[in-house]
Amino acid sequence: MQSQIPRLEIRNLTRRYDRRAVVNDVSLRVMPGQVTCLLGPSGCGKSTTLRMIAGVEMQDSGEIYVDGRLICDTVFRVPPERRHIGLMFQDFALFPHLNVAHNVAFGLLGNKAEKFARVTELLERVGMGRYIDAYPHELSGGEQQRVALARALAPKPSIMLMDEPFSGLDNRLRDGIRDETLDILREEDTAILLVTHEPQEAMRMADEIALMRDGRIVQQGAPYNIYNSPIDRSAVAFFSDTNVIRGTVRGALTETPFGHFLAPGVPDGQDVEIVIRPQHIKIDFDRNGRGPNPTPQDGTPARGVVVRARFMGSESLVEFRMDHDGSILKATVPKVFLPEPGKALWLMIRRDRCFVFPNRRGAV
Repeated sequence: MQSQIPRLEIRNLTRRYDRRAVVNDVSLRVMPGQVTCLLGPSGCGKSTTLRMIAGVEMQDSGEIYVDGRLICDTVFRVPPERRHIGLMFQDFALFPHLNVAHNVAFGLLGNKAEKFARVTELLERVGMGRYIDAYPHELSGGEQQRVALARALAPKPSIMLMDEPFSGLDNRLRDGIRDETLDILREEDTAILLVTHEPQEAMRMADEIALMRDGRIVQQGAPYNIYNSPIDRSAVAFFSDTNVIRGTVRGALTETPFGHFLAPGVPDGQDVEIVIRPQHIKIDFDRNGRGPNPTPQDGTPARGVVVRARFMGSESLVEFRMDHDGSILKATVPKVFLPEPGKALWLMIRRDRCFVFPNRRGAV
């Protein structure tokens, strides 16, 4: 049975530079074997949070715990080398003058035989056993990444901090190496805290996502919940393209060219933004004699004129200029659908796939 004590817990971490809070009151918990992803744009405080946990940077306030034991606050501090925390970075940081075996053994304690046994075990696990005598410059990027993983695992860390470690790999290799790495870490029951700015990577890898913005965690939860119950318009836009329809609430309803939308809890007179992803825009082929009738969930059709259409590989992206206000709406359609520019079509939007947010100045 899995322990209920978090392998890693940070409480109210704050770090300031020149009075500006780069990390502002950040708290999270990571259980053994769990992958938690700090996701957010560049400069939001993700990497600074990792550096504080690793011990290479001190927080201005807050506490860090490992297995329920305090390892750092603003007075007490366990040195980085005694925290049992592994690190993996984008640049691999292999020593060019050491061969693979010595790179993996670097920092290991024990006698020569114990070190050699651990090194060979790990290199076999990551598929690099035959490269034990090779040097980093003789390896591909993917092979260097495997060696970096073996070196990070060698001291048997209870926590692994990963700062965009796969971004230097080409797309052909990235998915396979990423999945293999996480499988090995989970087998070791390691708690994993991963930093990325790529939503798709976070969705693929994480058991839990902590969405960061301006130094704070603004939303935290399972990938499915973060994606389908976003906290605000910026959270929706971080994961995908968005369409925005604006309106004003009257009697808990917002009137739009696509019909009325519920806006529960929003006061009368409040301007709102109805946000919908392109894949949830439905083209009403029935009005052109080629498709099903709209369902009640689809609402009222509104007419748009095709501006451009592009095939994206697995889907087509079609942009429409709407008759009612001249705004542009984007729709994605599975497979190939390339109507000519200037063609008029009727669009509907899935009410159950829309998000209604109060209109805030400066929303992204």
